[in-house]
Amino acid sequence: MSAKVQLPMLPPPASRRFFWLNPWFWMVLVMLALTVWQWLETRAALADTRQELAQRLTENDRVVQESRVLADKAVREAAELQRKYGALDARLGEFQDQANALQSIYQEAAVSRDDALLAEVEQNVNIAAQHLQLSGNVQAAIFALQAADNRLARLDSRFVNLRRTLARDLETLRNTPFVDVMGMNLRLENVISGIDALPLALDVVPEEQTAAGITPPDEAAPSWWRALASEAWDEIRRLVRIQRFDRQTPELLTPEQSRILRENIRLRLLSARLALLSRDQWTFKNELVAVQRWLAHYFNKDAKAVQAATSSLQQLAAIEIAVELPNLHASLTALQTLKTDREKH
Repeated sequence: MSAKVQLPMLPPPASRRFFWLNPWFWMVLVMLALTVWQWLETRAALADTRQELAQRLTENDRVVQESRVLADKAVREAAELQRKYGALDARLGEFQDQANALQSIYQEAAVSRDDALLAEVEQNVNIAAQHLQLSGNVQAAIFALQAADNRLARLDSRFVNLRRTLARDLETLRNTPFVDVMGMNLRLENVISGIDALPLALDVVPEEQTAAGITPPDEAAPSWWRALASEAWDEIRRLVRIQRFDRQTPELLTPEQSRILRENIRLRLLSARLALLSRDQWTFKNELVAVQRWLAHYFNKDAKAVQAATSSLQQLAAIEIAVELPNLHASLTALQTLKTDREKH
């Protein structure tokens, strides 16, 4: 047998052992990596584009849906406007008919506008007469007659006689003595509201003075004597009150009698207010004089509130309220005569 000869193994070629040292290998590897990165970047961009396209398609669908809703709403509103236009057209026709009717009524009323104006003048004259008769308010009567004369001033000279009569009555009212009933009533109201605050004659607190002619203790006396005298002096001042009245000693009134007195004064003043409104001079003056007597007899005349109330009552009692007010018989007669003549013609 021939013996097998084992050949020695040859080393691999140098190009196979050091291929990573080949620059072309690294260039290919870089190119392959760039290709993969570019593919991944393109795929991500395509995905974003696809998502954005889907969102825009969804937004377009929503816009189309809203546009469709708005279009339907516009169609409905157009139909509603058309219906309203038809209704307005019908109402316009009705208004035109009413305008024609009003024009006819106005033409008819223009014929009798003088009668309507005379009716307003008569109403103003009647109001003036009522003010004079019921409340004696001369100023309100003057305003009412002036309003009537202003209405007549818009007409021609056909009513000159009536205006002349109104002018005479106005002149008579302006020459009538003015009695400020409202102002007098307010002054009486002030006195009535202050009755409860008026001090009675025996409610006056006298000033501190030496009681029964006793003089204060001598400052030169010993201290224990001054203390004893001071205590005695205080006790005497509490027990003794000296008060001088320059008039007859006022009556002693219990609290109940004082309340009744104030209520009687209040009733007297209320009666004077009623007499003022009714122009009753005798009752008005007598009530005020009676209240003045009570104030002088029962209340402290040195108190400012009592003096003010007494002075106010004296001034009110001196005012003449029974003023003879004129009547408007001439104006009312002229109006009635003018109406009668127009009815005849």
